[in-house]
Amino acid sequence: MRIVVDSPALYTPEEGQRLGITVVPSCTLMGGKAYKDYVDITTQEILDKIEAGETPTTSQPSIADVLEAYESCEEEVLALPLGDGLSGTYQNMEAAKHLLDEDKQIHVMDTKTLAGPQWYLVQKAMKLRDEGINIESIKNALQKCIETSVSFVIPQDFNFLKRSGRLTPVAAKIGTLLKIVPFLTQTQDKRRITLFSIKRTVKRAVAALIDHFKDLGVNEKYLITISHGGVKEKAMEVLEQFKETFASSVFELFTLPPSLITHGGPGCIVIQTIMM
Repeated sequence: MRIVVDSPALYTPEEGQRLGITVVPSCTLMGGKAYKDYVDITTQEILDKIEAGETPTTSQPSIADVLEAYESCEEEVLALPLGDGLSGTYQNMEAAKHLLDEDKQIHVMDTKTLAGPQWYLVQKAMKLRDEGINIESIKNALQKCIETSVSFVIPQDFNFLKRSGRLTPVAAKIGTLLKIVPFLTQTQDKRRITLFSIKRTVKRAVAALIDHFKDLGVNEKYLITISHGGVKEKAMEVLEQFKETFASSVFELFTLPPSLITHGGPGCIVIQTIMM
């Protein structure tokens, strides 16, 4: 079985080669040019371009790129893209499989998430694959994890999220207010981003999320991931704040790829959890 993912899963193409998975990069568009994540542009480079006044937008991997990835796989394929509704990648991966020979077995799952939990789903799929588990059992195991995933983002600049078009109207309106820290989550169907709450400081916002994670029953069976848009020190402070309460949970710290920074904006912090 070959696992195919897009770069919002936080793997570079080089890491994919080492791990035996295929990574199809998402793209950032600037000045009429497309930059593929981790291939044509790094996270620091996108941050520098934004600081210099560039206004990037994103594009999911094209059907042609997905087809090329599928065709390079000799084995049965399990595709684990960024969640449907959050990007068009899922739809492109679904469409591409119907353009190939029907004998090629391709399974596309809606992960309903991105970044940390998506990274973990790939980790779990690889582990089960290497244990010789069949693909239907792997899909069933992943689906149980998918249903436990929750995501929150604390943006530094709301303009990036508004341009992405994934905000609900209420969240977009709140983003224009000053001197507040709105933090966002996925809608119930996990297809859009909506307001979760508002606090005066990031520390208070994180404290509210910690209380929410307690209500969710987060414990040692959960992975908690903190991902950031170029603010590692702030992200580490958030991680340490969570560790004080969830010392038995597993933690991972990530830097977001260029395409996700284009959505969330420089300085954003993404806090997520998923049952392992």
